[in-house]
Amino acid sequence: MNIEQYERMRTGKGFIAALDQSGGSTPKALQLYGVTKTDYSNETEMFDLVHQMRSRIMTSPVFTNERILAVILFEMTMKRSVEGLPSAQYLWRHKGIVPFLKIDDGLREEVNGAQLMKPIHELELRLQEAIKNEIFGTKMRSVIKLANATGIGACVTQQFEIANQVMEADLVPIIEPEVDINSSEKSWIEYILKRSLIENLNALDSTQNVILKLTLPDVANYYSDLVDHPRVLRVAALSGGYSRTKATELLAQNMGVIASFSRALTEGLNAAQTDSEFDETLDQSIQKIYLASITEDNLKPT
Repeated sequence: MNIEQYERMRTGKGFIAALDQSGGSTPKALQLYGVTKTDYSNETEMFDLVHQMRSRIMTSPVFTNERILAVILFEMTMKRSVEGLPSAQYLWRHKGIVPFLKIDDGLREEVNGAQLMKPIHELELRLQEAIKNEIFGTKMRSVIKLANATGIGACVTQQFEIANQVMEADLVPIIEPEVDINSSEKSWIEYILKRSLIENLNALDSTQNVILKLTLPDVANYYSDLVDHPRVLRVAALSGGYSRTKATELLAQNMGVIASFSRALTEGLNAAQTDSEFDETLDQSIQKIYLASITEDNLKPT
């Protein structure tokens, strides 16, 4: 493990940029960027275009480690290059930004109000590939829609089982049990989820540390117990479908929580923009998210 990266993730000021849209979410991400399905004829061309978008973001002069702590990459992005360097190496060596890798293969059908992850085939091989590419950690996402203790428990258990394998490979896992912001039971889900997360965190030993990526809670600072937990390196928030304005407003109310935004980060970017227009839009987006991520000392207590 890279100790400099570890300390940066533990105490650095800034947020995590999620550039990890996969096959299912890429068409929507491209459409918001002004690239329609008529602009590509197959999946290869689609991923070429989204890599161009991600490269444009990562190489922008406003995308620096002064405000960006880390980036979550999609596997195809990790295996591609940016300005002649493999993507993860470019981020750390050229920009001083910590690289993470999305490792899940999407979601199963909903059972007991939760969508668990599909089996991750060849996980060990994927983790070794991540290490070879100088990745610091991983991310995997589940979704919870109902306040069903059985479903939530299964979701959290699965997340920690995979997280343990990630930690055995000397990588740091980002655990993401997303709560559906449109659920009528959102507050109750958060109550059950927090209890389950604490129970599983308490079962970790002193050498095991994770990052949590959670939906912004209905009650400000509701996850403060998790922020302060000794096994939690950082708590990050996903935008979860909120607009950037709403997401940053809610984030600023949660002390110790930083952003890990995807769509909210790229909101307003367009393929037709000139470089100066693109950089200005991205700069404004980064600044708003950064400021919401550092409100009232959002650093992990030392």
